[in-house]
Amino acid sequence: MNFVEELKWRGMVHDIMPGTEELLRKEKISAYVGIDPTADSLHIGHLVSIMLLKHLQLFGHTPLVVVGGATGMIGDPSFKSEERKLLTLDDIEHNLQGIQKQLSAFLDFDFKENKAEILNNYDWTKDYSFLDFIRDIGKHLSVNYMMAKDSVKKRMETGISFTEFSYQLLQGYDFLYLYQHKNCRLQMGGSDQWGNITTGTELIRRVCGGEAYALTCPLITKSDGGKFGKTENGNIWLDPKKTSPYAFLQFWLNCSDEDSRKFIRIFTLLDEKEINQLEVEHVQAPHLRILQKALAKDITIRVHSKSDYEAAIEASDILFGKGTETSLASISENMFLSVFEGVPKFTLTRNFLDEGINIVDILAEKTNVFSSKTEVRRLIKEGGLFINKNKITEELVITIDFLINNKYILIQKGKKNYYVIIVQ
Repeated sequence: MNFVEELKWRGMVHDIMPGTEELLRKEKISAYVGIDPTADSLHIGHLVSIMLLKHLQLFGHTPLVVVGGATGMIGDPSFKSEERKLLTLDDIEHNLQGIQKQLSAFLDFDFKENKAEILNNYDWTKDYSFLDFIRDIGKHLSVNYMMAKDSVKKRMETGISFTEFSYQLLQGYDFLYLYQHKNCRLQMGGSDQWGNITTGTELIRRVCGGEAYALTCPLITKSDGGKFGKTENGNIWLDPKKTSPYAFLQFWLNCSDEDSRKFIRIFTLLDEKEINQLEVEHVQAPHLRILQKALAKDITIRVHSKSDYEAAIEASDILFGKGTETSLASISENMFLSVFEGVPKFTLTRNFLDEGINIVDILAEKTNVFSSKTEVRRLIKEGGLFINKNKITEELVITIDFLINNKYILIQKGKKNYYVIIVQ
């Protein structure tokens, strides 16, 4: 099986320029994917392109990542309804630092033969004057050619600035530069990038008579029509400070069966035989969510770590009633807040705990977690009230020793109703 065949069975090919597969069969090449540094972290929407590079490297080719320090200052208009915020050099430099670290979880930068390389297109554009650029590069592509691109045509009614209109020319120049200096013969990206990529192949043909190629993957969609990688809180980020490993894990665990069958092919390195076996097992016992668990485990470990994955599983057990006081105390504050995001929260002054205070008074007077002491006592008597996963008695006195991460008390009513007291 070759690189293109691998992508095809995984459902990762949308468009491919004629001759691409033949080129990849007969020689080892360099290929690149571009990423505009619009944030200091990648999100899971970037993972498809990154997985393209991962498979490319596994088949012996050289992956290049072009971080758009220059193009990020302009903004890609492709299939966007409005112009996006322009980034400063300081913004871009800050964002680059975060992105580079995350890429190393997927690509090997230490191979002697086909090690991955990160490049910044600002390095080869910063000293290129406007006059030189339009004379040397701009003359090779007509306005008619550039306006015929779908990404531009869709913006003509709402308006497109010259700045954004020039984006495809700059991206095309990236491909030309890499062709000339890195022997790069292939550019890959999402299907919305086809117009920009083919502008590059055309520029290479016209400037130096060279042959270059294009391959795009489908834009990922969810079966329910929702936008992939989005939640109520926004993007699913690779940075654990932006999206905790627990929230990251839960996103994949909550995928539908249909989406899981698609995603496990795209976002993991499990082979066809392994995936087929998982699908058989899933059909036999769909309630066990075998596909979702395999997908979530693989991608969470790759993006974060095995220990983060295990901690997220432990945190999930806490939420669904299987955890203990020991496991609760072992998770980080970020993980704790992520697990109990959205549950009712109450505040309590720390000095109440210095000498200790009865649990009934805390819940019914100091925080109003419950409306009356009678309600608290009744629940305790029925055995339905837990503090930090422990069943309690009416006489329990709460001190600072009960605090999780020196700040929180977890209240559980029955199996599923949680409350968090924040001690300040």
